[in-house]
Amino acid sequence: MTFSQITSASAATGQRTGQRGQRGGQTTTGRATSSALPAGFQQARFKDGKTQHYMIADLETGDTEIFWHNPEDRSLGFSNIRNFVWKGNSIVFQLELNNWRHYYSLNIDGGLDALPVDITPGEGLAEFIGYSKDGMYLYYCTNVGDIDRRHLWKTSTAGGPSIQLTQGDGIETSPAPLASGDKIAVIYSDAQRQLSVALVDAEGGDAQIIAPEVPSTFPLEDQVIPENIMLRAPDGLEFHNQIFLPKDLRRGEKRPALIFTHGGPQRQMLLGYHYMYFYNMAYAINQYFCNQGYIVMSVNYRSGIGYGREFRSAPNCGSRGSAEYQDVQTAGKYLQAHANVDPERIGLWGLSYGGILTAMGLSRNSDIFSAGVDIAGVHLRGSSLDPDNVSFQSSAVSTIEKWTSPVLLVHGDDDRNVNFSQTTGLVQLLRAQDIYYELIVFPDEVHDFLVLDKWLITFNAADDFFQRFLIDK
Repeated sequence: MTFSQITSASAATGQRTGQRGQRGGQTTTGRATSSALPAGFQQARFKDGKTQHYMIADLETGDTEIFWHNPEDRSLGFSNIRNFVWKGNSIVFQLELNNWRHYYSLNIDGGLDALPVDITPGEGLAEFIGYSKDGMYLYYCTNVGDIDRRHLWKTSTAGGPSIQLTQGDGIETSPAPLASGDKIAVIYSDAQRQLSVALVDAEGGDAQIIAPEVPSTFPLEDQVIPENIMLRAPDGLEFHNQIFLPKDLRRGEKRPALIFTHGGPQRQMLLGYHYMYFYNMAYAINQYFCNQGYIVMSVNYRSGIGYGREFRSAPNCGSRGSAEYQDVQTAGKYLQAHANVDPERIGLWGLSYGGILTAMGLSRNSDIFSAGVDIAGVHLRGSSLDPDNVSFQSSAVSTIEKWTSPVLLVHGDDDRNVNFSQTTGLVQLLRAQDIYYELIVFPDEVHDFLVLDKWLITFNAADDFFQRFLIDK
């Protein structure tokens, strides 16, 4: 019998869901029943008392066979499986249990009551996957053992020990196993080298960079190696930061400083060039600012990825209380007390959610932050008609009367992520409060600018702005 479809059935709908696939690994989708039911309702169940069935169907005969059902004990966490792939004699899917998003394997012949096996274990996030040609091995990248980087690992799709293939100061992502089976292509970067294509031996070893060739004009040696700094917020939460110290820094010398806050907020800045487009540029600009003489700190505030579900889902963040801002404030106070920082010359910058936190820093703590560059940030949450609302209190404009520091605002007027009115509205308030601002508007540009020249204009303007309000202060 040729089985060519795996599907799941939900007792709440009585329908099977899935996509036709070919033997050996077409991706199929299982739709799990939501556990969020209205008060007074109970989740529907099959006659055997289960809430989900997973079946194999023969497309020629139409016969189906249940090979697994989710455990009745919902505390085990296998009630929300949505996407899986068929590899070898197992299905592999991603799920977040015990604080980390990992990949799990379930043997099709393991029996109805078998429990899926975590094939990417450890204290870290598993992502960026690739499968061997025969489907027997999963290659993945994780920050297990090196929380602010990513390294390449290998594991059997049928279950078994995970093997670390790369380590060290590099960052490896996007594994693509070669058809030969002896090498895995990855995207490689480190603290000084931009994104490159590299090969890693299937049994492990150093990543061998094959392209592109670094131009002789690229300032490899002028870049610094950022250091990880752990800080503790007033409520006790610890968070990671990267600090960039200029190479020519002398003992006792006072320098201006900058804080960078990433967007998302579900992002994580790394100890090297980032795999995402904007954050790759942002890391480069932080290196540039450091080369210009600033002490730079990149803050991985709560609600970001890379540190587990509890950190990412920290309470009272965003419009529920902006608890993440205290991490930025803590980083600012750390720099104020730093032996090599002039406490009167600290600025901050960021895009999107980083723009939110930049504006909040200026409106809540102009006593800490002397200037800011806010790119496409959200400034009003909730409604100004209800100033006591938690959402409004979680926005920068709720404390506009405390804002005294100058700001550079940059926004595209065709932004599909953040309404352009978020910037025009803030400008009106800044004018009313007689707060100094500069404004750059890019007509017909979206949230994450599509034209490189717009980024060059933005970064050059930020450089000039901080020069005038921090270095020359």
